[in-house]
Amino acid sequence: MELKLESLKEKKVWEEAGFSLPQFDLDKVSENTSKAPNWIHFGAGNIFRAFLANVQQNILNEGKSDRGIIAVGGNSIKSVYHEHDNLTVLVTLKVDGSIEKRVIGSVTEAIVLDASNESYWNRLKEIFRNPSLQMVSFTITEKGYKLTDSQGEYLADVREDFKNGLESPRSYLGKVVSLLYERYLAGKHPIALVSMDNMSQNGSKLYESVSTYVSEWTERGLVEQGFKAYVDDRNSVSFPWSMIDKITPRPDPAVKEMLREAGFKDVEDKITENKGYAAPFVNAEELEYLVIEDDFPNGRPNLEEGGVIFTDRETVDKVEKMKVGTCLNPLHTALAIFGCLLGFDLISKEMADPDLRRLVEKIGYEEAFPVVVNPGILDPKEFIDEVLNIRFPNPFMPDTPQRIATDTSQKLGIRFGETIKAYISREDLDVKDLKFIPLVLAAWCRYLMGIDDKGEKIELSPDPLLEELLPHLEGISLGDRGPFHEQLKPVLSNANIFGIDLYEAGLGEKVEGYFEELVAEEGAVRKTLQKYLHLTDQ
Repeated sequence: MELKLESLKEKKVWEEAGFSLPQFDLDKVSENTSKAPNWIHFGAGNIFRAFLANVQQNILNEGKSDRGIIAVGGNSIKSVYHEHDNLTVLVTLKVDGSIEKRVIGSVTEAIVLDASNESYWNRLKEIFRNPSLQMVSFTITEKGYKLTDSQGEYLADVREDFKNGLESPRSYLGKVVSLLYERYLAGKHPIALVSMDNMSQNGSKLYESVSTYVSEWTERGLVEQGFKAYVDDRNSVSFPWSMIDKITPRPDPAVKEMLREAGFKDVEDKITENKGYAAPFVNAEELEYLVIEDDFPNGRPNLEEGGVIFTDRETVDKVEKMKVGTCLNPLHTALAIFGCLLGFDLISKEMADPDLRRLVEKIGYEEAFPVVVNPGILDPKEFIDEVLNIRFPNPFMPDTPQRIATDTSQKLGIRFGETIKAYISREDLDVKDLKFIPLVLAAWCRYLMGIDDKGEKIELSPDPLLEELLPHLEGISLGDRGPFHEQLKPVLSNANIFGIDLYEAGLGEKVEGYFEELVAEEGAVRKTLQKYLHLTDQ
């Protein structure tokens, strides 16, 4: 069995091997989508394929829609999508150990985001000009929205785009805004731009980045004056907030072998241009959540038929803060950092370690939970119970701390900084009472040394700030005695990383102290963790 449309004609072979196939007319849906697209998605990676494409597949299977999704991404589009007729195999790893295999056919077209390629670029312009388009969605990770470096300076590609305007834009969002201008010129058709990335107030962050381009181009006379008014008018262009949640690890060798045994040939993964991993299949957990602010000036795809929740902005904000700032993402990052330092290769194995389990319980239930707001549609206590007792410990989920540690510098401000700010703003809470959140931040600095708790070298996960951060720590070795204030101050005072200057927050010195303990000797990471767990349990 090969992942090709021609191969799917052997329906019986696939079904006997345990694969469920699309239950709709692929050709007809592709034709409808090409003529009148209503949804285009940027960032066609694993969470898109495992979650969003599967939601639309379910809706199509039930006959409740007649259109699919157009996917846009980097050069990996060619190997992941084009070579397989835009099909994907989704392997769902359930908590009870059972496995579900589905062929996803809801992506009808896949386009490389390349302004220098006339064919790709003209097709994207055509799609954006079409009045039928209702939603442009994004899963491009936190760093995809950043226009500046950690010092607040505009990135080189962004500067070039500000200067050159819409001709062959180089930056990711520069290309998106150029396409949005095409829509404006075609008739000022309304549209919703929906960030589905794990960020607080993600819609506003997307708006801020888009608006920066629009303002720069307007001031330089590179676009019509009316473009800014168009983007600023929520009845024309909206930027709904959202919260998405589903764990989609890198392609796993055990899943590959299972697929091979079932007769499926296309299992090899490739490293993408962003140093991620992609394969013709994606493996993922069963549980998933997507909550979106219902603000769509041109109507929207009927995703509620696939389990997506539409609500108001205030509720989305509460759900997102519950998940990103309290009940899941901070715990994931803590496990990632300590897991890399302590030699773990699976999140589920970490949850079987009493110290690490206690660490995330302390962060979740005791430190972050006091500032969470109940959103009403999901119960925070039940959510975190599910995370710690079902999702993270799932032995069938091949998720690694090394994957979660990717781009940590882009995540700390969202996952811990917001909690720190909340403590500062609350009269009934004292930020200096925080113990384990500062310990995680110190452990991240210790991780940047590239040495595990046994003193052995480890490969750091990709992060856009490594080149800037590593020189501050390169002179420190295990066994060195502090203070390390001069080395750590440029890092800990960087509000672009933590969302706040940790010294101004009253935590900088505490993080320095923890760091001194973590580098004292081999085994100091485990000893320090046990020390503070023991002290707080007394």
